[in-house]
Amino acid sequence: MAETFAKAVDDGLKLSKRIYYGKDTRVVAVPPRPQSTMDKSSPSSDIYLPKSPMVYAVISDPGTVDNPDMASYQPHVHGRCDPPALIPLQMNAVSLDVECYLDTAFVTVTGSWRVHCVMGSKCCDCRIAVPLGEQGSILGVDVDIPGKSYTTNLVATQDNKSVDKPSDGGFLKPHIFTLRIPQIDGGTNLQIKIRLSQKLIFSNGLFTVNVPFTFPEYVTPAVKKISKKERIQVNLNAGIESEILLKTSSHPLKQLRRHGGQLGFLYEADVLKWSNSDFSLSYSVSSNNIAGSVLLQSPSVHDVDRREMFCAYLFPGKQQTRKVFKREVVFVVDISGSMQGKPLEDTKNVLSVALNKLTPNDSFSIIAFNGEMYVFSTSLESANQDAIERAIQWIGINFVAGGSTDILSPLNKAREMLANRSGSIPIISLITDGTVENERQICDTMKSHLTGGGSSISPRIHTFGIGVFCNHHFLRMLATIGRGQYDAAYDVDSLEPRLDNFFDSILSPVFANISIDIFNELDDVEVYPSRIPDLSLSPLIISGRYNGKFPETIQAKGVLGDLTSFSVDLKRHNANEMPLDKISARQQIDILTAQAWFSENKQVEEKVAKMSVLTGYLSEYTRLVLHETEKVKVMEPPAKGKKAAKKDPQKTLVESKPPKEILMLYLGIGFGNLTATAENISPGFEEPKQIEAAEIFVKAASNCCAKMCSHCCCMCCIQCCSKVNNEFATVLMQLCTALACFGCFELCTEVCCPSGDGQ
Repeated sequence: MAETFAKAVDDGLKLSKRIYYGKDTRVVAVPPRPQSTMDKSSPSSDIYLPKSPMVYAVISDPGTVDNPDMASYQPHVHGRCDPPALIPLQMNAVSLDVECYLDTAFVTVTGSWRVHCVMGSKCCDCRIAVPLGEQGSILGVDVDIPGKSYTTNLVATQDNKSVDKPSDGGFLKPHIFTLRIPQIDGGTNLQIKIRLSQKLIFSNGLFTVNVPFTFPEYVTPAVKKISKKERIQVNLNAGIESEILLKTSSHPLKQLRRHGGQLGFLYEADVLKWSNSDFSLSYSVSSNNIAGSVLLQSPSVHDVDRREMFCAYLFPGKQQTRKVFKREVVFVVDISGSMQGKPLEDTKNVLSVALNKLTPNDSFSIIAFNGEMYVFSTSLESANQDAIERAIQWIGINFVAGGSTDILSPLNKAREMLANRSGSIPIISLITDGTVENERQICDTMKSHLTGGGSSISPRIHTFGIGVFCNHHFLRMLATIGRGQYDAAYDVDSLEPRLDNFFDSILSPVFANISIDIFNELDDVEVYPSRIPDLSLSPLIISGRYNGKFPETIQAKGVLGDLTSFSVDLKRHNANEMPLDKISARQQIDILTAQAWFSENKQVEEKVAKMSVLTGYLSEYTRLVLHETEKVKVMEPPAKGKKAAKKDPQKTLVESKPPKEILMLYLGIGFGNLTATAENISPGFEEPKQIEAAEIFVKAASNCCAKMCSHCCCMCCIQCCSKVNNEFATVLMQLCTALACFGCFELCTEVCCPSGDGQ
């Protein structure tokens, strides 16, 4: 799908060369040509994929491509574009607003684009493409044009309603959202507002937000006289009473305000060309030790749950001098047939790096599984240099993709290897790309065995999913049961860096066995997650609802790396300046969806749907709907008892007709694909396209005709045939008949044996 999109943009850029802008124009830059296919590290399609919010004109008829203000009088182009070409629209203004709260950033991009490439008498569809940041979510899109407006909303799933085709919108790649707006006239200005959310990256004591904001040269208006205004506004709120220090920024920011744990910045300028780099900002929160707070807020008037909201926030602080836990780790890795190629190679590379990060005080083992189990060592081995070298050699020999998928047996084996351990933090790390039929049984089995209290630490189960064929909700549920972490790489291209960060996080706990006793004293309390995971390299958020009186200060208790008891006071604050419901919504929707899958509870599904509709976050039980509202101009009637003078201009009012639903999309990831797992289909964001027999026939026939035409010239044939005698003509006819037979044989071979192996 991404390759098709990139090819359509390439075709669109070629078509846009037909447009004449007049004398007062600048030279429009041509994008660099794709690199050679020999360079596997940089796919050629990437240069045409959006790296900032973009809008494209969808061109099926190339004859409509022209300047809407002045005709170019270009030669008429016959035929149609199939698939349609995509011409990037020129942008007249852009504004970026970034609001950072706790570990979440809410991003709003507002821009103005013009359909500069379609005749004023014609119209075309426009396709919006939005790249998302770290764990990004699309919260809404609003489009305003003269006479109409469009807006997206979420609605609860209705089984009797059909879903529109993917070409109308959805995810081009896991991090690129697209939406098609129908029938926009040439020369129209589109005012578009895009609302997003994403997670802040926390590393080495710094919070970092990266927003895709790299605009290609060809979206800058060709006319020099058009002013180009670029604006960026940033607000930071740490959530705890600590000083915030700005460390780095990709764009020049001017500080507007500083108040406690809050900072505000602004950048605004008239520019010659749009931003050619992503917006990036890093800041630190001054805290040497584990710290945190509790934020409280009342529900909004639209919230169906009238209980009070809370959000407990734990910050790991600086960790240079802190003693780390002794770790006992069992790596459980899927090596079924679907892992063949890049998924397994990347997993092997990252696992080898993770092993080298263990210390001699740690111990480990490795279990590779498909339909069978392959164990590096039946007992845990000390992570000394000799054992790590033997393990890496064992990985190279035994990590061979093939076979089916059985997850329960290796998990039980790992659990048995970590049973009755003390003085350490036991860790099970599961990596898989498939789904199995007994997933609920696996959760029940792990739930019945993973118990621990006081100073003992039960095994932690951390899960990592690859691609879209595995059941990510099962993996999240399993991690919740095991007080562990869950992460995923939906796109195989992002597997290596995400898995590396995953291992860094699960192997670096700083505060374990966390409990907050006050949750047992409140009325009608609900906590997400119900089993609190360990505090690691990233901040930890525990959210929920309650009734009753919340105390001024609560304590979070647990153990440190040296297994000594530790507690931290969390002071209560009213979060009046934060959208607390949206900060915690993504976490709560994900956990509740996993619970709904595990329990098969319709009431929990309905609860997820209501929360999704209220907060704007996508879920498995909602659909994205595009509504169209038509604006009608009406003349304002004169006041009662007063005649309107002929010279007085009558005022026009704009009234809106009831919104009309024109598009419905399902954007969930689903609950796994048993068929793809059974057939060992390699993980990917999109399922492989099944080639139709008719398509093979047409392609083979086209190739046959093309081969004949490439070796024949019509005029040469006519002149030659006019000079031959009857005997030679007979021989020539017999020769052509024989060649035709061979051609038919080749055609049948391609149709019947499309794999090309001739069998």
